[in-house]
Amino acid sequence: MIKLSWALVAEHVDEWTGDDIAQGADVLEARLGSVVDTSGMKPETVQHWRTTFLAPVVDSLRTEGSGSLARGESWSKAAGPLLACAAPIG
Repeated sequence: MIKLSWALVAEHVDEWTGDDIAQGADVLEARLGSVVDTSGMKPETVQHWRTTFLAPVVDSLRTEGSGSLARGESWSKAAGPLLACAAPIG
């Protein structure tokens, strides 16, 4: 099992627990994407936020995070106001 937690500074905190890190990455992307999409920001600002902050964290989770978790290690990544971390749980 894996516990994935994330925080968007002063806006949103959430977590997901499951077995498949790819599914966790999808959940992270969908949930935070929804928060940003409904934030009231202009569409171009939303797109910039997704590209600059969300995508690098999700991509890192899918690559480095997957490897770290497979070795039983934890993973974390921050980009701007976004912090995400994952750890195996017993």
